[in-house]
Amino acid sequence: MLDFEFWSIFWTVLNVIILFVLLKIFLFKPINKMLDDRTQSVQKDIDDAEKARKEAEELRQQYSDSISNAKEEAGQILRKAHETAEEEHTAIIQKSHDEADKIISAAGETIENERRRIIQQAHSQIADLAIEAASKVVGANLDDEKNRRLVDEFLADKEA
Repeated sequence: MLDFEFWSIFWTVLNVIILFVLLKIFLFKPINKMLDDRTQSVQKDIDDAEKARKEAEELRQQYSDSISNAKEEAGQILRKAHETAEEEHTAIIQKSHDEADKIISAAGETIENERRRIIQQAHSQIADLAIEAASKVVGANLDDEKNRRLVDEFLADKEA
């Protein structure tokens, strides 16, 4: 049934070895080279993607830091503006109070001066009326200077 011939087995084994060598040289080597190239290409793409991801993460962090700094700076500017506005508000209020005090003081002085002037004028008119009345009562015009002095002394005594 089964016949084994040495030369037939020998040539079959030799053919398989030659086929294996030829396949290894012409098929496996280029396929392995192509697979290695593809592996390197995929690895390069992965490395590039990782590098791009890291750069994107750094940019995102920088952007986040910039946003944070901008918000902090805006907050400081707002606080400073509020402080400045409050200081100006206080200064304006104080200036208004000072000006009001000056106006009130000046008005008080003006009123006092006007009061003194009116009192002086009233004294003068009263003195003139008293002298005129006394002259009519006495019937003769006495010494005008002496009469005025008497009336002024009388009025001064009444004020005190």
